[in-house]
Amino acid sequence: MKTEARANTDFILKLQGFTESILTRRLKRRLKEKLKQQRRNVIVDWLFAILWAASVVLVINQYFFQNYRIPSESMEKSLLIGDMIFVNKLSFGPELLPGVAKLSSPIKPQRGQIIVFENPSYLSKGPVFTILQQFIYMLSLTLVDIDRDENGEQRVHYLIKRAVGFEGDRLRVQRGEFTIRPQGASSWFEEEELMRQLGLPYRAQRMVDQKSYELIEAVGKASALQESGLPLNASLSSAQSSYAYRDAFGYDMERVSQLRAINPSDPRLAAMDRRYSLGWYIPEGRIFPLGDNRDNSRDARYFGPVSVNRVLGRALFIYWPFSRAGRIL
Repeated sequence: MKTEARANTDFILKLQGFTESILTRRLKRRLKEKLKQQRRNVIVDWLFAILWAASVVLVINQYFFQNYRIPSESMEKSLLIGDMIFVNKLSFGPELLPGVAKLSSPIKPQRGQIIVFENPSYLSKGPVFTILQQFIYMLSLTLVDIDRDENGEQRVHYLIKRAVGFEGDRLRVQRGEFTIRPQGASSWFEEEELMRQLGLPYRAQRMVDQKSYELIEAVGKASALQESGLPLNASLSSAQSSYAYRDAFGYDMERVSQLRAINPSDPRLAAMDRRYSLGWYIPEGRIFPLGDNRDNSRDARYFGPVSVNRVLGRALFIYWPFSRAGRIL
């Protein structure tokens, strides 16, 4: 019995010693890590904190909500240059990786909503570059953007416009004013009238008055005659070329129309003229986004209907400047 009791005591003492050695080593390791952390440079600690915060923000921006700064006048007066807004990226299905794959969603963009979508003219350098660009952009507090072209100009990856035309619609534009024939309708509606009937806001702003189109179209006609090597009469030769920039789309409509009249056998001119005169038909799965500031917006008039799969989110509200903070309509 004494031998057995002594053996049990020895086992307990050994177990106690083993446990104490493990705990001692663990305590020493913790103390060592704590001392190492205390010796670490404060700047390094800040860098780790910033990197971690940027990573979290990057994930939030990619899958949930993205902050977006308005870069141009194309959405005035709904959105002004410098407005900081939040975009809901969950509604229409977030991208798994930038420009690679996007989750589907039963919720689709609706007419009248302000949406953010990938610029159809943008040539992606791949998801790795996009993630790196966004990471550096956030780390530098929006001061450094490496996504630039060969001339050093910032490339436009995303556009923000208002969804105006939808699948099945037909749209026409004349002197800057849109008419729409919705799917199933037998007649055309002026855009403002259609929006009013649907109970939607009409926010389009015009900078060019209708009287200016006489000069805009005169410049377009003069340009066509010059391209064709034909003489100009006095009224056309005096037309100021600067008027072409007041409505570049309206100017080009007249130029192409005149070029086709001069050379009706040219199939390229015939196709361009049909596009201008007949307008657009919006196929299934696409939308037609336009800027509210119609005379200063590069939108679907230039690059055509946009795939719904390219729509990344809906603009929710302005958070800066405080004087303009509020919901976006």
